[in-house]
This record gives sequence, structure tokens and C-alpha cells, in this order.
Amino acid sequence: MLFQGPCGYRSFALLDTPEPLPDESAERRYFSTFFAPIRAALRGDFDEFRACWEHSGITAGNRQVGYGLEAFGIAQAQFDAFPWLVKALRAADIRRAKAEGRRAGFMSTQDSADLGSKLEHLEAHFELGLRMLGLSYNVQNAVAGGCMERFDGGVTHLGAELIRQMDELGMIVDTSHSGRRATLDACELSMKPVVASHTSAEALHRTERAKSDDEIRAIAATGGVVGLVAIPSFLAPGSGVTIEAMLDHIDHIGELVGPQHVAIGTDWPLQVDERTLRESYVGMARQYAPAGQVDDSSAAPGASLAGFDDYRDFPNITRGLVRRGHSDEEIRGILGENFLRVFEAVCG
Repeated sequence: MLFQGPCGYRSFALLDTPEPLPDESAERRYFSTFFAPIRAALRGDFDEFRACWEHSGITAGNRQVGYGLEAFGIAQAQFDAFPWLVKALRAADIRRAKAEGRRAGFMSTQDSADLGSKLEHLEAHFELGLRMLGLSYNVQNAVAGGCMERFDGGVTHLGAELIRQMDELGMIVDTSHSGRRATLDACELSMKPVVASHTSAEALHRTERAKSDDEIRAIAATGGVVGLVAIPSFLAPGSGVTIEAMLDHIDHIGELVGPQHVAIGTDWPLQVDERTLRESYVGMARQYAPAGQVDDSSAAPGASLAGFDDYRDFPNITRGLVRRGHSDEEIRGILGENFLRVFEAVCG
């Protein structure tokens, strides 16, 4: 449902990345690094990009376009340049890609800030291919409250209109970074299935980004799904967190609302070099975790789950679900068919 890849930090050993400019901001540096494998693949000199995607086993995954025109441009460039990558606008596009042995990408964004205060750009974003949109990213915006705000703001009047238009167009409402009240409001307002594309269960490990059981029940009641992240500090405290923690969260949500409402939205690892990955991880862990739970040692020995250090470790999720006794039907649903059901219900 949401991943940063297909490349992880290991791939950067094969890339020549430029040194930071003296006046380059940390944010600008992050995005230039994030796009480096894609730009190299577009030049035709980085086969690792395709190899990572294919070896992961992922049939379809998002292409993030939430950072303005540059991100839309580089996403579309991939669809134009790579015959093995199909732009998914409807569920049939994903099914066709799988049948043809290709991959599918659907455009998504984690924040509504780029739309403008009057939603004047929503239809244009849809026409460009946007099919999943996060209402707010951590903080309060004109649409909805964020999970990191000091007050729990819900969906605003503008947000209610946004959700109405998204339902009409066929665009998935994502509540991953929204606050509790906004998540519950979105589930009440939308006439279509609502998702949290990449999150965790607060009942197992409390962080600002986790979803409470009430939120999970509300999402499931819409027919939606909850995608589980592979970020260590979101799943368990301390260092040495393993893929077992991710499987624990999958099991909790499945037991709470049924496995048909569980999906995968790993988010992690970032498509950046190892140093940037570690620095991003420590900063994120400190931001989201309760005070006193996180220090620099939480990133040691790495900033990824043991057992999910690279997108090519995706089969370990399948192995874990098999070992825990999930049926084949449940596993197919968790690995993609549950989200495909939502994609078809909302996008066609």
C-alpha cells in the first residue's frame, strides 16, 4: 500500500551519489538522494532498480507524488520509460500487469497540502493519476487534524468537501498520518472504504502514529484496510526489533476486525543511503515515541527490522504468516487482495 522503494540502502553501494552542497538543506538532500536510483534507472545505467522490484515479489506498489510537480514528473517518467511498469488507474490494470508478468504502480500522496485551500487542483491531480490521498501529515492543515498535534482536531468543513469529491472521483481516503478524531470523522463521512495505508496498532506499542482499536474498527466498518509498517520504533521499544513484531501487529488487527481488513504498507526502509537511513530513523523514533523510549542505540545495529532489511526480504512476511498458521486465503488477502478489493471498490 505504501513503500519507499524498490531500492533500499544496500543499492546505494552501486551508485555514485554527489556530495551535499554547502547550502543544501537536509530536506533537499533527502529528496535528491531518494530520487537517485530512479534517475539512474531512467538514464538506463542502473538495472538494480528493476531487479530489486522483481526480486521483492511485489506485483504492485505506490509511486509517491506528494512533493509537487517534480514528484509527479518523475513518477510519470517511470511509466513512460519502463515497459515493465504499468500505471494503475483501476484494479484491472493491476490484474493485467500480474497476468503479463509486469509490475504496476499507482500514484499516491501522504498529504493534501498541495491541493490548494479551495481544492481547485483535486481533479487535475486525479487526471494525472492520483488514486490515494492522505488527509493530513502529522499536523493540522486546512482539511484535518494530524497525529502529532497538541489537540485532536477532526475533519474540517473543507475536509468534508474534499472527502465528498474524492468519493465522487474515485480516490482512496488515507488516514495514516491523521489524528484519532480525524480518522473517525473520515470513516463517518466517506461513502467508500477508508484506509490507513501504513500504520501500527496502539494496543501493542503506543506511538503517536499508531491507530487505536477504535480507529481500526471504524476503518474496517467502512470495508477498508489497515496496512502494517516495517519501522522498528513503531512496532516495539528498544533495539533489535525483528519482523516478528510486525507479524504481532498483523495478528492483533486480524483478531480484532478480521484478516480481510489487514494489509501491508511497509513504508520502510527508505530509498536512501545507510547514513541517511540511520539519521532519519533516529529522528523519527524520537519524534513519535513516548519520552524516554528512544535513544541513539535504538538504531543499532541498523535502522530496519531484523528480517526485513531490504524490499527483497518481502518473502519473509509470507514465511512468517505461513508459520503462524494463517490460511492460504488469509495470506493472499493480507499480501494484496484485501487492498485490491478496496482499490476496485473506490477506483473502479
